[in-house]
Amino acid sequence: MNLRIVNALLLRYVFLYTRSPVRLVEMVFWPIVDLLVWGFLTVYLRQSTSGDFPQFITFLLGGMILWDILFRAQQGVAISFLEDVWTRNLLNIFVAPVRSVEYLSATFAVGVLRICVTAVALVVIGWLAYSFNVFVMRWWLIPFFLNLMLFGWSLGMISTALILRWGQAAESLAWAVPFFIQPVVAVFYPVSVLPAWLQPVALALPATHIFEGMREVMRTGSMSWAPLCWAFALNLVYLALAGGFFVWILNYTRRRGLLTKFSTQ
Repeated sequence: MNLRIVNALLLRYVFLYTRSPVRLVEMVFWPIVDLLVWGFLTVYLRQSTSGDFPQFITFLLGGMILWDILFRAQQGVAISFLEDVWTRNLLNIFVAPVRSVEYLSATFAVGVLRICVTAVALVVIGWLAYSFNVFVMRWWLIPFFLNLMLFGWSLGMISTALILRWGQAAESLAWAVPFFIQPVVAVFYPVSVLPAWLQPVALALPATHIFEGMREVMRTGSMSWAPLCWAFALNLVYLALAGGFFVWILNYTRRRGLLTKFSTQ
């Protein structure tokens, strides 16, 4: 892997954001709207209930912030690809001596930058508006962050591969794919709430173990290492499968000449 190529691709995507402030607004606008909606809902529920229930309400804010880490990592890969489609730059990249791993590495880095911008905004607003301190999870926040980011990259590669195969008509998958799995990964509720037949499916996804671990840490201040080990192991599997799927679809579209459609549509 040539780091100079990765750096050049990364700079190209960064310039898109610095030259167009609207793109920067998009990175924080929708996450902040979601946080405000969920935040005011938790305030209302806290004021309307008593006992231990208000403690569980804070899981909503924690789940929302961690979910956005996964979503922004996925968006970093999928939206970077779509930026090349929209600017008719996709063929220029893939006819250049750019390997798949270099292209994906650049989009992964974009995902990290998007996460950092969004996370800072959410953490600050969560603290100022609702006195919600995400750092109550202490150092556990680091493995939570890393595992959700890895899974987001996997979903991003799957989204991009599907758009490559089916063309611009499938662009909505860049936003839809994460929400296909959101009801299953137990973002806002425990796995035990799901039907018995659906629970094994949920536990087969790495994000489920992270959200379950988040609630355990917020409840007790600590957690077992088993969920993190499962999440990391599953992430390695999903990264390998998603990467292989992306490369296979990319080679297929090259052989069939489907890449040219992105320049003519």
